[in-house]
Amino acid sequence: MLYQPDDLLPISGIQHFIFCRRQWALIEIEKQWQENIFTIEGAHLHKRVDDPFENQSSPGLIISRSVPVRSFRLGITGVCDVIEFHQSEDGVNLSGHSGYWLPVLIEYKRGRPKKESFDEAQLCAQAMCLEEMLSIPIKESYLYYGQSRHRIKVELNQSLRGLIIKNCI
Repeated sequence: MLYQPDDLLPISGIQHFIFCRRQWALIEIEKQWQENIFTIEGAHLHKRVDDPFENQSSPGLIISRSVPVRSFRLGITGVCDVIEFHQSEDGVNLSGHSGYWLPVLIEYKRGRPKKESFDEAQLCAQAMCLEEMLSIPIKESYLYYGQSRHRIKVELNQSLRGLIIKNCI
């Protein structure tokens, strides 16, 4: 089944949906959302990565920020905080750049790594959208946590992908 553009749901809601469907409904359907200290801190962390015009490139690396993604197969849409494109023969052609480029997503989170896979699920959903858009598999990406100021590698394995499919389709 393919969804239409007006049917797409926000990827940001996947984290809430997997954690608590009631919380998701309050935020996404009832629009009952209030800013608090944690959401304000998260917004501050995202300030730099939310600028789609602040892109960087150097030999072998292109960094794109605030990249919109969508999947008509999964029925979701969202924005990737950062996509690093590393020069690789396993990659794809990018308009305006010679060679082939392999995408690696970096999702920014305010706090610390969690025991549950909510953050990983959101990252995987973004990667699955980009895979559909670019027709390329993405095997791993990263979560960057503001409190620890470190990246955590996330293997985009079948278990994580199954979680997305189960909660989207």
